[in-house]
Amino acid sequence: MDRDVATKEAAAAAPRNSLSPSARIAVGIAAGAALGLFAGERTSALQIVADGYIKLLQMTVLPYVTVSIIGGLGALDATQARTLGKRVGLVLLVLWALALAAVLVFPLMFPPHQTASFFSTTLLQEREPFDFLNLYIPTNPFNSLANNVVPAVVLFSIVVGVALIGIPDKGPLLAVLGIAGRAVSKATNFVIALTPYGVFAIAAIVAGTLGLADLARLQVYLVSYVGMSLLLSLWVLPGLVAALTPVPYRVLISRTRDALVTAFMTTSLFAVLPLITEQAKALVREHSKVDAEPVATDVIVPASFNFPHSGKLLSLSFVLFAGWFADARVPVKEYVRLAGAGLVVMFGNVNAAIPFLLDLLRVPADTFRLFITSGIVNARFGTLLAAVHTLAVAVLGTCAVAGTLAFNGRKLLRYAVVTILLTMSVVGGTRILLQVALNRPYDKDLMLTGMGLLGDRSTATFLDSDDSVPAMPAVTTSVLDRVRDRGVVRVGYFEDGLPYAFVNRRGELVGFDIDMALQLARDLGARAEFVPVRRTVLAEGLESDICDLVMSGVAVTADRSLRAQFSASYLDETVAFIVPDNLAATFSDWSNVRAMKHLRLAVPRDPYFLKKIREELADVEIVPIDRLDDMFMPHHQPVDAIVATAERGSAYTLLHPEYSVAVPKPRPFKVPLAYVIAGRDSAMAAMVSTWIELKRKDGTIDRLFAHWILGQDSEPKRPRWSIVDDVLHWTS
Repeated sequence: MDRDVATKEAAAAAPRNSLSPSARIAVGIAAGAALGLFAGERTSALQIVADGYIKLLQMTVLPYVTVSIIGGLGALDATQARTLGKRVGLVLLVLWALALAAVLVFPLMFPPHQTASFFSTTLLQEREPFDFLNLYIPTNPFNSLANNVVPAVVLFSIVVGVALIGIPDKGPLLAVLGIAGRAVSKATNFVIALTPYGVFAIAAIVAGTLGLADLARLQVYLVSYVGMSLLLSLWVLPGLVAALTPVPYRVLISRTRDALVTAFMTTSLFAVLPLITEQAKALVREHSKVDAEPVATDVIVPASFNFPHSGKLLSLSFVLFAGWFADARVPVKEYVRLAGAGLVVMFGNVNAAIPFLLDLLRVPADTFRLFITSGIVNARFGTLLAAVHTLAVAVLGTCAVAGTLAFNGRKLLRYAVVTILLTMSVVGGTRILLQVALNRPYDKDLMLTGMGLLGDRSTATFLDSDDSVPAMPAVTTSVLDRVRDRGVVRVGYFEDGLPYAFVNRRGELVGFDIDMALQLARDLGARAEFVPVRRTVLAEGLESDICDLVMSGVAVTADRSLRAQFSASYLDETVAFIVPDNLAATFSDWSNVRAMKHLRLAVPRDPYFLKKIREELADVEIVPIDRLDDMFMPHHQPVDAIVATAERGSAYTLLHPEYSVAVPKPRPFKVPLAYVIAGRDSAMAAMVSTWIELKRKDGTIDRLFAHWILGQDSEPKRPRWSIVDDVLHWTS
């Protein structure tokens, strides 16, 4: 661990009768969790403390990385460097490959959970091409330091450290780097002294504000991490040592048991390095046919401390978990980027690496607090794995230098078979355990159908069918004048206008445009009257005897504008595909869609959409549809995908979670939404267009978009359970 030196200093400076640093951290987390359960959401006041602690935690990271790597590599001589670069370097590569393989199979342990989400603007974001050069090769190292480009900082430090090896008069610089390293460690020691208070605030916020369902999902990571770290610590790494060296597995584990237990209990790898070094030398000396060179182990262990160990690399699994947790899964094709960038950034501090990777892979950054919280459990198992990794490097590296590595085909085959079987058992068993323990029915559809209007519906009139709709008086001058004379604005809506106009499970007409219509009526000093209309008005034109205007998420197209009068646009939607979950990644790329043979698409029956799809996909069979709802019926026509928009398609996936929205890139195209004005009345159209601009300026449209399209506050906000409110009833 990067903070082990500081932790050791803090422990040494503490009075003998005081709690150890690990115990104080455990007390801080326990006290914070207790406060969160007691006070509930009131603990959000501690957010500034938690944020401040995390920033302090990251403050000294890059200086420490730079100084320690340059100083650690620069202190080697040419012979030691060649040893590390050739034989021990190969050992490290093998161990890194095993750890990264464990990271990449991590998602297989996550239990399947049927999920869907409201529209998110991340659906529209195009991933920037992976810029390997700018990420890894710094043209300006100081710019990389200032902008937290960790891979570039690490590479710069390695290059300078290697260059320093061959400089004869490097002693004074190494002394300065040593002093700088101790100064940074002392600064880090100050932050570590604050760790009990920082984790107290984080634990209080998590326990007080995180929903019970989210807490249950956090257990997925804890259980998965423990299972995988134990697999690597107890078999994969020591088993590899036993397969390649004369050291038997049982002897390896029994002789180093005390060191491994100490590392687990103290969460300090640094504290057990001398013990691991001596045990590794003794094991090789006792079981090797050739006398081991004692100096080799003395160089290998401290030098390997500058390189990422398996415990660090396993922390990359949090990025995959965070994507699963936040419904922003990392695509499989991005795993190579995660492995490559993750290996480099883990040369530095894990608390700088994880936020960087979350940002790189577009996973919500606020999940990082869960990584900090999980540390009380994972730190021990991660340190155990780090100790086993160091032991494996020491034994394998020393044997490699001594020439006693043995590539026995039978032993390697047995190791591979046992490793595969154990991995399948751990992954499959963990998945089944979590699936049984965390089995919850899907309820996102209830979230959508339970939504209510933000505006006051008490003064509005809702007419159910065309048969009961009173006749409209004839227009004498303009539709706008009729609205003023009647004191009523009659608004037409489509019954399949989700999420702009739909009936919730309480039988109430709700939606984005219903709220907009209520606001329009209030601003005109009139009452709102809602009436269902048929979609044929878009092709035939909206007569003034039906209603005053239609407000129901109507897309403006060239063909429709010839027959109907539209207001100014109030929203833009993005054309997308609604596809089965397993095809979402495929349909997110135009090149993949164009490469499909015998593609069959359901497309809205409108010349604009039909023409647009033909332009993009020449070889496609189109099934025109009138209602999007029909495509989710049991006996709908079989198609490969449904052409819709991302904003309304996301709402449909909440009702049908087996489907996902895919926005094809590059160049996603948009279609504007506007209101249809009855009788092609220019005065009414001008007034509504001006009103739309006013509502855009005063934030009404943004507020309704956040509620109805993004799903913010889609459920009634219930206070988090707390002892204060639900047990003691100290508040009303």
